Amino acid sequence: MGGFGKSQAAIQFAHHIHSESPQTSVYWVYASSKPRFEEAYRAIAERLQLPRRNDPDMDVLRLIRDWLQTEEAGSWLMILDNADDVNLFYPVHNSGTKAVTGLANENTIARTDQQLLAAYLPKSRNGTILITSRSMDAAERLTGSYKAIYSVPTMDDVQGLQLLQNKLDGDFDGNAATDLLRALDRIPLAITQAAAYINRRAPRVSVKTYLDTFQESDKKKGSLLNKDAGDLRRDESASNSVVVTWQVTLEQIRRERPSAVKLLSFMSFFNPQGIPEFILHDYATDLTDHANRDAASENFEDDLDILLGYSLVSVTATGDSYDMHDLVQFCTRFWISTTGNEGRWRQLFLHSMSTLFPDGTFETWPTCQVLLPHIEPTFREEPPAEGLLDWAHLLTNCAEYMSTSGKFKMAESLNKKAVKTRTKMLGEEHPDTLTTMANLALLYSNQGRWKEAEELLTGVVAMRKRTLGEEHPDTLTSMHKLAITWKVSGRTGDALALMRNCVVIRKRVLGTDYPQTMLSVACLAEWENRGNLLLEGNKSG
Repeated sequence: MGGFGKSQAAIQFAHHIHSESPQTSVYWVYASSKPRFEEAYRAIAERLQLPRRNDPDMDVLRLIRDWLQTEEAGSWLMILDNADDVNLFYPVHNSGTKAVTGLANENTIARTDQQLLAAYLPKSRNGTILITSRSMDAAERLTGSYKAIYSVPTMDDVQGLQLLQNKLDGDFDGNAATDLLRALDRIPLAITQAAAYINRRAPRVSVKTYLDTFQESDKKKGSLLNKDAGDLRRDESASNSVVVTWQVTLEQIRRERPSAVKLLSFMSFFNPQGIPEFILHDYATDLTDHANRDAASENFEDDLDILLGYSLVSVTATGDSYDMHDLVQFCTRFWISTTGNEGRWRQLFLHSMSTLFPDGTFETWPTCQVLLPHIEPTFREEPPAEGLLDWAHLLTNCAEYMSTSGKFKMAESLNKKAVKTRTKMLGEEHPDTLTTMANLALLYSNQGRWKEAEELLTGVVAMRKRTLGEEHPDTLTSMHKLAITWKVSGRTGDALALMRNCVVIRKRVLGTDYPQTMLSVACLAEWENRGNLLLEGNKSG
């Protein structure tokens, strides 16, 4: 991934080689495109003053390769920087996704397509090629082995503070700096870019005010990350903007494997930590195409492999979920917003969560706990009209989970939003609206808020009788709960009458052995027994 300091590490290595072995020649070759590669080789030819370098009939790429393979060239190090596009180096199979591997196939490559750059990489016992790449696939094919690859890790706080201190002109608040580093995911390019912005606007801007602006809104964050300044040591053709740097990677992936960009776009709307694999397969489906979900996601492993190869996502220790950097997610969303597709991916995310978030019963708690961090941000803001019903369904199920796990305040808030949304979209008497109202009434009952529960349930029973009929199971469930509410509230006579009616209908419609029938029978029997005991007690007195 761009911006993690791969090229800077290569620069430091080059300085080390020059210091330890002054007789070793160091050649820097930018490999982000064929023109850049050719430009670097021509510069080497000029530096070495090689014969025939200006001959129009001479292939300068072949000239440099052949020269570096001679003993006369002496000891050398070539740094192949930003070799991200494997298709620049190796021929593509008919599938369009794989390339022939290995530097040893030089002659075959040359015969296949003289334009492929692997044919011009020198091989000599006197020389070494150091490659920097954002793509694990390109790195593995160019080196021939994963064992020859070193992944540049994210900085820790100490390293990040040292870099920030080196880049800033003045003093800074240590606590604010640590917070800023974490907001920037301790990514070197982001730190360098922030320091350049602060230096240019000091003393009006400090580390603290930069952090405040960065965290104020996505719009402000995008503006700051899109600034292009900060590091003169980077390739002059490469942007110093975090957004632009990563957009280059995304465009490369889109050319290489468009479906992998779809997966990344989908993942950018999750919480960056612990993204569960089981929900990711929806990225390849139409919003309503759940019947073909498995077939549509058959390429998931190949798409995921691309994202892992570019270090855009990483596998967690459990192996069944994935992590992303916050800034990778943000820049991905920023990028898809420029293509006009952000709304579609937000809707797909909401639809998938609405479909797969369980109903909150006890046996579904583990799944609810896994998904909750990913849906919590959706609670705060109402989506566009096309996503409102999915949102209401998700809120309803999540409210049930909150209620059964004892988080009554949050459950009430979510239920109220769901009732309001379903009433607006479906009408007050729609079965889904009435279900959410009944859930809210039950929540009130569980908290001993009987008056509020009674008010809601009275309306639910009346509307269910009118729309579903008195014998519908949902109507009977509401009647049973309303009877209990009346009993607790002191309306014993009304409660007994309603429960008796409920028992009669349930026996007729559901049968005497049906669990809900037996529940109503048991409840009625207990009430009548208590009433008889109380009556006998009064007579004895």
